[in-house]
Amino acid sequence: MPTLNSKNILLVHPLGYRREAAGKDIARLTNVVPPIGLASIAAYLKKRNIDATIIDCYARPNSDRLIRDYLLTEKPAFMGLSCTTSTFLDGVRLAELAKSVLPNLQVVSGGAHVSALKERVLEDFPMIDFVVVGEGEQTLSELVESGPKEAASVQGVVYRKTGGEVCFTGYRAKGIDLDTLPFPAYEKLEGYPQAYKLTIFNYPKTPNSSCVSSRGCPYACSYCDRSVFRRSFRYNSAEYMYEHLSYLKERFGVRHVIFYDDQFTFNRKRIEDFTRMLIDHPLEMTFTCAVRAEHIDFDLLRQMKTAGCWMISLGIETGDENLLAQHRQNANLSLLADKIRLIKQAGIRTKGLLMMGLPGETESSIKKSMDYVFSLPLDDFNLAKFTPFPGSPIYEKIHELGKFDEDWEKMDCMHFQFVPKGMTRERMEELFQKFYKAHFMRSRVMCGYVTMLWRSPDSWFRFARNIVDFLKFARSNKRLGDT
Repeated sequence: MPTLNSKNILLVHPLGYRREAAGKDIARLTNVVPPIGLASIAAYLKKRNIDATIIDCYARPNSDRLIRDYLLTEKPAFMGLSCTTSTFLDGVRLAELAKSVLPNLQVVSGGAHVSALKERVLEDFPMIDFVVVGEGEQTLSELVESGPKEAASVQGVVYRKTGGEVCFTGYRAKGIDLDTLPFPAYEKLEGYPQAYKLTIFNYPKTPNSSCVSSRGCPYACSYCDRSVFRRSFRYNSAEYMYEHLSYLKERFGVRHVIFYDDQFTFNRKRIEDFTRMLIDHPLEMTFTCAVRAEHIDFDLLRQMKTAGCWMISLGIETGDENLLAQHRQNANLSLLADKIRLIKQAGIRTKGLLMMGLPGETESSIKKSMDYVFSLPLDDFNLAKFTPFPGSPIYEKIHELGKFDEDWEKMDCMHFQFVPKGMTRERMEELFQKFYKAHFMRSRVMCGYVTMLWRSPDSWFRFARNIVDFLKFARSNKRLGDT
């Protein structure tokens, strides 16, 4: 049996479906986002003198041989898998592959899916040795440093006792101070930043990247997973954010960044200070973000525009206010419409994020959503298929609210795995296609995409290069975009 390197870990981002389908997958054609979570963990491990290598199967779909070769050559003691619900079973497959190469390898799984399921993961999947619940940086580094036999002493870990009993050591007492974290180890992502592309028509310049400046959310919507950050909400300071963007520009030449924060403007002063720094000391970069209507005003929007804000996304979810009130706080569609118009008035592109198929959805509520969306000056929108993920409040009672087919590989917001009472999957698909086609056939929307010829020329190049696949998609029952 080969001796394994206890200070070496392989971090893997699974693909989530058949490798041969990756080349024509519409989600990958429109959007390949770097696994920032894994890059952050790798940077933290480096500070603790633990060598971490990242293999991103989503960016490089034919990675099985890479994984096998790395295991044979470097013989790491640990392999970490960062999994969503739809990629978890592919992670299981990779765990089995890894153990066929190194039987004594310890496989650790992290991410929202396993953080929600906890003990169930080890009970049902013997090839997984540990689950990291919640944030991964501290927990994983302590697990690697202490070794598998001392897992019981590490907070945030699900492990097996000698007799096979599965135990959870409990949540960590305190979340990480985000300003103490090193910048993610982007250099460990092969081909970064050119190998990664943001959603088509959602950026002006290349190379571009994603960034995270906060963790958690102060709200409690029924459909949002809370298993990783629970009810906490923490954020980087304005100074850290500016230094982060400066680092991306100087080290990698990044020219545009999307902030994948749930609540970018929740702390108004933070964004005031951040955007003031960008105005006073320009980096010649642009950025996009997501906000809630309650946390923007015209003065802030104008300052964000001056600082380089190119597009803002807002969660609309549904145009039926009564339905919306069942699933989130402050369900005020009139306020939301007013704030979208303010964003446009400030000269910033707007994107609406919607879901179809929420519990309580009807044909009438879908019609209201269409009427509402078409009344707004949106430049872009994304319509997701509602999926009840483990860890979301609605998941616990979802079987009472409609028909739910819990097929993890299809739980990617691109399939109607849940069908509300009174609806059928076939009718949902018909209405989904009708909604999308009605949006994109409007003259104002089509003219807006024409302006992307000079506002986002790389997007049009990607569109033209893959036009056959986009046309095939237009006839299918899948969705365009991801966020």
